[in-house]
Amino acid sequence: MTDRDRDDDGRARNARPRDGLGRPLPYGAEGVERAPEGVVRTPADSLAEAQRLLDEGKPFHAHEVLEDAWKSADGPERELWRGLAQLAVGLTHAFRGNGTGAAALLERGAENVEPFRESPPYGIDVAGLQAWARSLADEAKVRARVEPVVPRLAG
Repeated sequence: MTDRDRDDDGRARNARPRDGLGRPLPYGAEGVERAPEGVVRTPADSLAEAQRLLDEGKPFHAHEVLEDAWKSADGPERELWRGLAQLAVGLTHAFRGNGTGAAALLERGAENVEPFRESPPYGIDVAGLQAWARSLADEAKVRARVEPVVPRLAG
């Protein structure tokens, strides 16, 4: 039995470096700096940081930022952040060439942000994100390799 990598708090956490799409690299390889986990940000800061990471071609890392927002949100907004995190994971799968996974996560994310379509908080372009996600999901269903366009989270 091998010892598992652990973080400073003793939780299991893979310490292998990762590439820009979150894929594990061999120990000792040069990886991309990971987004710190468990950071509580304001909604505006979460959106800005996630957008920065998306624009840098790091949708996996953007997902981690959005996941932190999801886990720290209360009430109905949890589904908004969950949906946004799923859209980022769907984009990650699209960039990795996993059309099936991309389509599933993009569709799920688009559905989870639907309750916020009529009155989107924080300037989030819910309708635009849904259109983008559904279009990319349809494309990913017929072609594993797609050339996704990175969305704008807020207008």
